[in-house]
Amino acid sequence: MTDDHNWSAPGGPAPQVPPSASGTPPVYGPPGTGAPNNAPPSPAPPGAPPPSAWTPPPKPGLIPLRPLDLGTLLGAAFRVLRRNPRPTFGVALLVQVVVTVVSLIVIGGPTIASLLRLQTAAPEDESAIVAGTVAFGLFSAALAGLLGFVANAWLQGIIVIEVARATLGEKLTLSGLWGHAKGRVGALVGWSLIVGLALGAAVAILVLAVVALVSTLGPLGIGLGVFLGIFGGFGLLVVAVWISTKLSLVPSAIMIERVRIRAAMARSWSLTRGFFWRVFGIQLLVGAILGIAMNVISAPFSIAGAILGALVDPTGAGTQTAVTVVVIVYIVQLVITLVLSAIAAVISTAASSLIYLDLRMRKEGLDLRLTAYVEAQQTGTDLANPYLPDSTAGTPSAPPVA
Repeated sequence: MTDDHNWSAPGGPAPQVPPSASGTPPVYGPPGTGAPNNAPPSPAPPGAPPPSAWTPPPKPGLIPLRPLDLGTLLGAAFRVLRRNPRPTFGVALLVQVVVTVVSLIVIGGPTIASLLRLQTAAPEDESAIVAGTVAFGLFSAALAGLLGFVANAWLQGIIVIEVARATLGEKLTLSGLWGHAKGRVGALVGWSLIVGLALGAAVAILVLAVVALVSTLGPLGIGLGVFLGIFGGFGLLVVAVWISTKLSLVPSAIMIERVRIRAAMARSWSLTRGFFWRVFGIQLLVGAILGIAMNVISAPFSIAGAILGALVDPTGAGTQTAVTVVVIVYIVQLVITLVLSAIAAVISTAASSLIYLDLRMRKEGLDLRLTAYVEAQQTGTDLANPYLPDSTAGTPSAPPVA
């Protein structure tokens, strides 16, 4: 039996390779690399991760720059209040107070005046006074509603910009946020009015159809009117939920991408394609959380007010003390409602803005563009607005966009 070291390949002897000094077999590289390398690999610096170690995505501010899971998105929506409370919660509370006070003055003042006039009016003048009060009340309500649309649209624009800039690690004052929002609030107000008018027109058409059936067909019309009211109302609700979900990202597109209303509608419709149930589910969950929290917080005050009123005036005589207690309880409940409404407005708008960013990260790789922007900002390089959906956004040669 021959020794294995004396085996020769056909056509010539095998090359003799001397063993290494350490006794370990030599390691050969690819052909043409020369002599084998027997040197051990150089040790990594102390504390350095291995070459193949996974590193989490950067988180310069509000959220990590990656597609968001449900917990991260919900947590970030609630964290907007704590991160920059003055231009978010403060402005939201101011808007709620102004809208409520103006609405009470515009609607409540004429109503109280007409009621006092009815007490001293002649019987033949009562119908005219009631008709004038109703007409003026409808006009006042429309005026207060218009003010509410404008104020809430302005607030919505501020919150959307806050979420977008906070994602990049920026913490701006109200004037800084307004500088980014300037020029787009008008479009946002227009969109709010379009939504309100469309919803009002749909409800008015349904009501008029029911009234027409009842008034023209008699007993048969009553049954048809009830049927149309129930199933038509349900169908209108389903359609409204579907369309509102598909167009829920319009405010974010208007403010962040600075596009017109029509382009923002197309943008929201495109981004939600394939993600309808995710968008609807998150918005429904946020609304349920806020609704339950508001009821849980406000219910004890309502119960305590009723109990206190019964204790102060158990006979219902309407004494001065009882009236004072009722007024104080009403004011306390109003303040609590305003605070909770301001919190709900900030969180719901922030959640919609985060959904918009999440869908752009999933569909367009926005997270990569934002990461490049943040890294360039740390080196002192001015880049264009990374949220703009064009080929020049996020490149060093593009001028910065406010």
